[in-house]
Amino acid sequence: MAGTDRLDNMNPAVYSKSSVRAPAPSDWDDDVYDAVDAREVFELVCDIQDPEHPFTLEQLNVVSQSLCYADDKKGVVRVQFTPTIPHCSLAALIGLSIRLKLLHTLPPRFKVSVEITPGSHVSEAAVNKQLADKERVAAALENPHLLAAISKCLTTTPQ
Repeated sequence: MAGTDRLDNMNPAVYSKSSVRAPAPSDWDDDVYDAVDAREVFELVCDIQDPEHPFTLEQLNVVSQSLCYADDKKGVVRVQFTPTIPHCSLAALIGLSIRLKLLHTLPPRFKVSVEITPGSHVSEAAVNKQLADKERVAAALENPHLLAAISKCLTTTPQ
């Protein structure tokens, strides 16, 4: 929980986790080019912890593979996420956590875009504007309290 006494969503629906893609022998061969795809992007963000509940974003259906997009040739990655409720006060924190995880794990040649799924949040335009603005993201990441909350979301715990 993000330091409040009241949860935004007292009783979220919890979904089962998807199966993990089995590694192929070529995954360990440095001579084989391995393009970044939507599944790989999803696997990078699915284990991010929800800031309010002891579940991952995948378990709460906030992120799904169908809302992840990657074009390796163009160097573009896009993730849409769906907050559990339309008035989720932690949507920006969730978006920043996703964005930071992708920026730290993907090669720098990728342009990363993180957006709220259209129609799923009352402040969709404002949150999307914040997540798309590099200066606003950088300023948010300079806030030690916000960075601590994001780091907590990015710390994986065994489920």
